[in-house]
Amino acid sequence: MTWRRFDGDRGQAFPIYVVLVAGLLFAALAYFTIGKAAIVRSNAQGAADAAALAAAREARDALVPGLDLATLSPKEWEQVLLGNRFDPSGRACAAAHDFAAMNDATVVCNRSGTRFSVRSMTNGTVGDSVVPGTSGKHGEAYARAEIVPRCQVKPGGLGSGGGSAPIPEPPGPIKFSCDKGVVVDYDPAQPRAWRSLAAALFDIRLID
Repeated sequence: MTWRRFDGDRGQAFPIYVVLVAGLLFAALAYFTIGKAAIVRSNAQGAADAAALAAAREARDALVPGLDLATLSPKEWEQVLLGNRFDPSGRACAAAHDFAAMNDATVVCNRSGTRFSVRSMTNGTVGDSVVPGTSGKHGEAYARAEIVPRCQVKPGGLGSGGGSAPIPEPPGPIKFSCDKGVVVDYDPAQPRAWRSLAAALFDIRLID
């Protein structure tokens, strides 16, 4: 009699075990999907950040074609430091697309002065999912980067023989006063590559 009661209890408990196992399996799959979605979202954010920084860096490193730094006046140098002499062509956003491709994503890039806005979408998806609305979903993210001047023309740091001379002499060496007391020199007689000078004069950073 006792054994029959035990067998009967076990038979009644079996469906409960099935339901519990099915519930645990569903929860495990749901957590796996959520984790994968988080990874896809993180990949999208990484692609957006890298693309925005790449666009800003490319813009910083390319001046208006034909601009001769050796002939610039103090006011013209101020325009350079404000970012008003960066190349306005689409090469900056092209760099954003290239970096996104390296991160297996596509981007939409927009420029506004010295700021770049990028919206990315991963090529990869979450895949099949037990969580409604997540199957086949791509990761999407948004990022902005800007070029920030960290120097200004040092007073008295730009030599020029202009004055009242009939034929002005070419500008002499120029000094830039930068953050944290750093002084950057530029000598037209021994010019340095703009990319190197730009890296000293400007910061590239992500913004909210």
